Amino acid sequence: QGQFTLLRDTRTDGSFLVHHFLSFYLRAGCKVCFVALLQSFSHYNIVAQKLGVSLAAAKERGQLVFLEGLKSCLDLLFGEEEQPGQPSPLQFLSTRDLRALFEFVRVSLTPTEQEAWRGPVLLLDDLSVLLSLGAAPVAVLDFIHYCRVSVCCQLKGNIVVLVHSNEDSEDEENELVVNSLCHHSDLILWAEGLATGFCKDVHGQMKIIKRLSLQQAAEQDLVQIYQYKIQDRNVTFFARGLSAAVL
Repeated sequence: QGQFTLLRDTRTDGSFLVHHFLSFYLRAGCKVCFVALLQSFSHYNIVAQKLGVSLAAAKERGQLVFLEGLKSCLDLLFGEEEQPGQPSPLQFLSTRDLRALFEFVRVSLTPTEQEAWRGPVLLLDDLSVLLSLGAAPVAVLDFIHYCRVSVCCQLKGNIVVLVHSNEDSEDEENELVVNSLCHHSDLILWAEGLATGFCKDVHGQMKIIKRLSLQQAAEQDLVQIYQYKIQDRNVTFFARGLSAAVL
């Protein structure tokens, strides 16, 4: 409880981690607020069904609150009428203020007397899109800070955020946000593409960083490195040099 997990990918697609955490928390009986800025609901639902979870059923029973960012952006940009009393969470497209998005998250995860979910979870895929849509880096970091206070500290829930990064990129704003989030994360799962290029038996490398230094100043962070292969319904992890291509 109260953990902030950062999913970071470089030279590869780390979305398989988002699908894992989404199905994991739904099966665990948690209340999930999923801010999906990258793909449509049908895309996430198809992948979730392969993992044995129905997002449509989770929405109907009130366990999943899904914000379809692509559709909301189109509605806001092309002047679709909003429901009375329900302003768009993506108002920052015109106001440069992420307050409406934070209010959407806070209201979605605040428990009611009728609900009996195990704990609230905020899942965001992916944070880099907010910068691409015009949000300032400071506004994005403020948004994450307020979400951590509300979800992690007050509600004793968890936050999982995906960001894209490239150490050679000229996008200084994105790298600023990524580096700032790394300093505040309790756990970092960093998916990286292989430096040697494509391999059918090894799809990438996963660096797992447990931020022990956040709990005790004298402690060093625990770093574990594995390689992985993505299959149709799961992901296989193994130590470096122990893939089928080598053995």
